[in-house]
Amino acid sequence: MARIIVVTSGKGGVGKTTTSAAIGTGLALAGKKTVIVDFDIGLRNLDLIMGCERRVVYDFVNVINDEANLNQALIKDKRVEDLYILPASQTRDKDALTKEGVEKVLNDLAERFDYIVCDSPAGIEKGAMMALYFADEAIITSNPEVSSVRDSDRIIGMLSSKSRRAEQGLEPIVEHLLITRYSPKRVNSGDMLSVDDINDILAVKLLGVIPESQAVLKASNSGEPVILDKESDAGMAYQDAVDRLLGENRDFRFIQEEKKGLLSRIFGG
Repeated sequence: MARIIVVTSGKGGVGKTTTSAAIGTGLALAGKKTVIVDFDIGLRNLDLIMGCERRVVYDFVNVINDEANLNQALIKDKRVEDLYILPASQTRDKDALTKEGVEKVLNDLAERFDYIVCDSPAGIEKGAMMALYFADEAIITSNPEVSSVRDSDRIIGMLSSKSRRAEQGLEPIVEHLLITRYSPKRVNSGDMLSVDDINDILAVKLLGVIPESQAVLKASNSGEPVILDKESDAGMAYQDAVDRLLGENRDFRFIQEEKKGLLSRIFGG
């Protein structure tokens, strides 16, 4: 049975789509048949991050409305075996997502895939609530700043009360915390919350800490999930997060400020 993972946050601009692309790609690289579904109806950014925007013919809403079938709408990734994308519509609004329609599509996907990664819009409007409603697991994505963490806390409340699992009295959604754009240097200077600060507020098991990195912007602009950049800190951190998601133990990297060596201190490197 497929696991449905929602990548969510309360605040926009924290890296949900980047995370959805990286986590989905990482799962497929691990041999898990994976589909990433874009729930951000009306905006649609997942296809850009994945570099398949020119291949979109039909979308999620077309499938819900029986204007196309899944085979027509699913886009197979050209780089990674077992990875597919179901894009959102750019011309509809969030009301195009009905609970019955989304459930039917997810059930059909569950027959084909091991993991369904749902890229949620920000906030608590209809698209976001629809993305989290059917989830088995949630990756709560937060920047290390007070407003982002506070909004993430609100989303945690929604996960525990508004999901199908909560309504039916089933096991609760498994929650994971992913901290993005983390800078140990700014933490040490008091400009950013630390990992411990965020853990104290949210009390959610930490899945990963993604360092602030130009590699993320570079990957987004080139249409490649950053996890494919094996040399970058961000790519390695996302790979660690995928490994933890699959039950492996990985030490947390990139959460301490690197100490400069003697030559660096002398010459300002």
